[in-house]
Amino acid sequence: MARFSICCGDDGEGPSNNHQSRKRQRLPSIDEDEENVESSDAGSSGEEDEDEETQNRGRGTDSDDSDREIVTEERRFGKFVNSQSSSSNKDSSLSVTLLDPDVLDCPICCEPLKNPIFQCDNGHLACSLCCTKVRNICPSCTLPIGYVRCRAMEKVIESSRVSCPNARYGCKENTFYGNRFSHEKFCVFTPCSCPIRDCNYTGYYKDLNNHVRAEHKDDLISFMWNTRLTISLDLNEKTTILQEENDGHVIVVQVFRALHAVYVSVSCIAPSAPGVGKFSCSIAKITVDNLLKQGFMLKNIQKVKNEQPEDGFMLIPSYLLSGNENLNLQILIGHGHANAIIHS
Repeated sequence: MARFSICCGDDGEGPSNNHQSRKRQRLPSIDEDEENVESSDAGSSGEEDEDEETQNRGRGTDSDDSDREIVTEERRFGKFVNSQSSSSNKDSSLSVTLLDPDVLDCPICCEPLKNPIFQCDNGHLACSLCCTKVRNICPSCTLPIGYVRCRAMEKVIESSRVSCPNARYGCKENTFYGNRFSHEKFCVFTPCSCPIRDCNYTGYYKDLNNHVRAEHKDDLISFMWNTRLTISLDLNEKTTILQEENDGHVIVVQVFRALHAVYVSVSCIAPSAPGVGKFSCSIAKITVDNLLKQGFMLKNIQKVKNEQPEDGFMLIPSYLLSGNENLNLQILIGHGHANAIIHS
């Protein structure tokens, strides 16, 4: 179920404003207008008008009654037009609940519809790319498709706004329905999960940083940017949590054992949004006879996964390990280039 926010302005067409004006503006009754007409005539005219009106009332002519009705209807219509113009000048918002959001997706590729949108003679819809893919033959009824624009659906798509699914975490962005995936991919409010084992907290990454500091202080190691930190990395523990003392960024160091090697990865718990958590590091394995060094950018992750990394790691061959279960890790992380040195 999707909820859309539709803005209604003075676009010069559409029955919605007329209907709204009729509901909000009460039209005066004929009796009220008659009383207003009589009172104004009485105020402006003298006793002669009153005598004349009395004589006309005594005659009971149909022409006077019809004239009065015409004047009344004109005044009622004038007030209705004025209410329309005043209402149309004020923008209003309308919240619409769409029970089946799939109706706004292309039935062929199942992606959000984007202009131009085409239809066949039976009304089946398709996006422009799909019309080419199906060789302009409607897959539902085999009639030609891709030559007639569906202007009605294009207007619906153009006027539809959808809130970000991360609104519950603080995002206030409203985007076109067709562009929602582009926004979600780089939304700074993409929820991040707490890396501490058995903790189910999920939220905005800055709130997550505060949560980790407040609730898991004893389960992490504090460090400062550009300050060398020495830790003992347990090969059996797999995950070690670091947190920067000032801005609270959470760094995850993971160890993965392979058949003849060990993978060491360093990641930052943050959304994949531009300008968020861009750090780099280099890891070096030093022995008496060998020096192994690897540099990489820290990868932003939203949730810790116990999967062998595809990038952002250092591979240490087994022959460079001394057989101990621990690795003494010296790590230097900063906004610029960082260095990490591992001693076996």
